[in-house]
Amino acid sequence: MTNPTDSMPSSDPKRELLRHTLATLAYRGGKAVRNAPVEFADFHAGEGVRTPGQILAHMGDLFEWALSIAMGQQKWHDSSPLPWEQEAGRFFAALKKFDDFLASGEPVQAPFEKLFQGPVADALTHVGQIAILRRIAQAPVKGESYYVAEIETGRVGADQAQPKREF
Repeated sequence: MTNPTDSMPSSDPKRELLRHTLATLAYRGGKAVRNAPVEFADFHAGEGVRTPGQILAHMGDLFEWALSIAMGQQKWHDSSPLPWEQEAGRFFAALKKFDDFLASGEPVQAPFEKLFQGPVADALTHVGQIAILRRIAQAPVKGESYYVAEIETGRVGADQAQPKREF
């Protein structure tokens, strides 16, 4: 369930665009991680390539880092991967904490552009990597017209709208 204030625009369009980006990431990320085969977390595509479980753990780390930057107390932690479902839960929880902070109206201690170009853009790349690895591992995710997807600011958990136009 979303916060009633989530649909109300804030006075800062950069903050709102960043929050919409997080909702987009949750939608696309949810699609990439949902219904993955049990063995997918440990799929090894080749030498020097992270496993999907390692990528997902890194994505959780990215949003914990993003929140620490936004709060003015930057810190980084490399997490070891948890089982796939737990790691997916950790990713969505970290994404939600970051979005909740942005929704709170508390002052953000870093430029929005830097938050986007660092942790957020990195996570978008990693969602794509997971989707590609799913295809390589013979467990592809259906394509979709994301333009018509029901993406809503504040909806950043695993519970996302059903796709409107998959192909």
